[in-house]
Amino acid sequence: MALPLALAVVSAGGCSEYPADPEKSLSHARGGQLSVGVVEHPPWTDLSTSTPSGTEVELITEYAQRIDAEIRWVPGSESELVGLMGEHELDLIIGGFDENTHWTSEAAPTRPYETPAEGPGRIVLTEQGENALLMDLESFFIERETP
Repeated sequence: MALPLALAVVSAGGCSEYPADPEKSLSHARGGQLSVGVVEHPPWTDLSTSTPSGTEVELITEYAQRIDAEIRWVPGSESELVGLMGEHELDLIIGGFDENTHWTSEAAPTRPYETPAEGPGRIVLTEQGENALLMDLESFFIERETP
């Protein structure tokens, strides 16, 4: 009798949405709005003009086109933007972060992406627990790197 009960528990656990999208970040962004925090860090992100520019801005713009999303750029400091992400106000944060950033305890880092100019090693921060967005963004990175 213990085996059927164990199978029922495992089966019930399998009914949840995978990958997780508890705040519906990916669902809201598809065909809607992607909110992106931007930290000044040339050449990845440049806030010296009215519209953000740089390698990561171009990367995220391309991703937004893929999911048919309009981007809401939110410039700020790292701590301000991580705070906004914790309040579910941002979907992503860009700013030339690498794998050694201390923000990985408060945000979920993507796998390092690769660009022809800079090579591998930079990451994008996403909201913790929003695995659907994280996985979709990482799939986009992999597709771009595949010749």
